[in-house]
Amino acid sequence: MAKINIVLHQPEIPQNTGNIARTCAATGASLHLIRPLGFAIDDRKLKRAGLDYWHQLDITYYDSLDDFFDKHPGVNVYYFSTKAPRAYTEAAYEDEVYLMFGKESKGLPEDLLAANRERCVRIPMRDGLRSLNLSNSVAIAVYEVFRQRDFSGLREDGELTTCRWEDTEI
Repeated sequence: MAKINIVLHQPEIPQNTGNIARTCAATGASLHLIRPLGFAIDDRKLKRAGLDYWHQLDITYYDSLDDFFDKHPGVNVYYFSTKAPRAYTEAAYEDEVYLMFGKESKGLPEDLLAANRERCVRIPMRDGLRSLNLSNSVAIAVYEVFRQRDFSGLREDGELTTCRWEDTEI
């Protein structure tokens, strides 16, 4: 089965990481956190944002960027940055993919981006704005990978509690 991995390099805001953890749990993506973190892992804001999904989360911690790459040599990483030359929709994501995002205040290190220019992607937005919220960016990226896979492995239907859709004329 295809695997999506979300990598956060030095995240700073607990609520963002909590929301990203919730997205990971809801989609089956793994979460990788590279230290230093801007919060304690038991931060109540982090836990509150993730709500009751923590027990369904596959999470791994790393001491540094080097530690991450030492433990995952040769993996398929896409680097999300406002400085990237192409849109995230132009990439054809592999079966096992790592989507890496930088800290909220600075993004990913420029030397990392320069060394991996062909795997850098951006989420288009209007001129004059710095960036999207980190948790929103991760959600956009994860669902693009799933869109390319026809949402394989995700439930696509829903049901109203008061009526059934097939009884509704559109």
